[in-house]
Amino acid sequence: MLVRPRRNRLNAQIRGLVREATLSPHHLILPMFVQDGEGKRTPITSMPGQARLSIDMLVETAQQAFALGVPGVALFPALTDELKDSRGAESTNSVGLLPRAVRALKAAVPDLLVITDVALDPYSSDGHDGVLVNGHIDNDVTVPILAEMAVAQARAGADIVAPSDMMDGRVAAIRTALDASGFTNVGICSYCVKYASAFYGPFREALDSAPRGGDKKTYQMDPANMREALREVRLDEAEGADWLMVKPGLPYADVIRQVRDLTALPVATYQVSGEYAMLKAAGQNGWLDYDYALLETLLCLRRAGADIIFTYAAIEAAKLLG
Repeated sequence: MLVRPRRNRLNAQIRGLVREATLSPHHLILPMFVQDGEGKRTPITSMPGQARLSIDMLVETAQQAFALGVPGVALFPALTDELKDSRGAESTNSVGLLPRAVRALKAAVPDLLVITDVALDPYSSDGHDGVLVNGHIDNDVTVPILAEMAVAQARAGADIVAPSDMMDGRVAAIRTALDASGFTNVGICSYCVKYASAFYGPFREALDSAPRGGDKKTYQMDPANMREALREVRLDEAEGADWLMVKPGLPYADVIRQVRDLTALPVATYQVSGEYAMLKAAGQNGWLDYDYALLETLLCLRRAGADIIFTYAAIEAAKLLG
């Protein structure tokens, strides 16, 4: 007897019934870059369609995303050099750019999920995620600053704080600080598996956050390693993380699957700036169908095991899915 798997591909109705992975706007988070000013939109050259937005325009874009079914946004502040120093002091300023953006978003769209980045690189004159001491990133000097930063963000109204710095022990320190300050309901999305990737370049242009010297390989992970990723997952889960992030996305789909199989916690992934830029460039040059490729890559991340996908194309994807 000839086996005919194609019978289950015969038409759209059958294909829909037997589809194994699904993708909808409620799986997506929109990362956004915020800058000071009013009525300002500063395009990011290497990320076509993306821009640094003043708070008023940030709110408008978030409202659009939420109306399309995207449940949340992830915020990253683009600061001027005058606000940066070696210890990232601005990161804990309760009336700084990021807390003001959080308050504006929660006032305009109370049900919008607001996720804030916890790392020093946007605030550091050295461009590193931690404090540079004698030429090295000092883990134990950095962690208390990250905890204080997380509390400041929670106080502004953040629903979830997202440490992306890859310092050891920071999830436990942040959880302790949040609980001690009364923010027991604020979640932690830990970037527990963040690789030292070439795909972050456009993001660093957007925030002017590239290291002024050296690289990030002493704290971000070696792209060759899988077992190390699983160790990081176990540690951050034990320290109190609520979500676990794998970053980047598509080049690490195998890692996402391993993490999904290891943990019962929600697994997030980030379709990072370089992934987005490649799709945009190829689409604009007519080398592929951008819309189809976008949805295919997002579906791949879902199939790999991601519950939540951070993507700069969240609004475009939501329109296509709608």
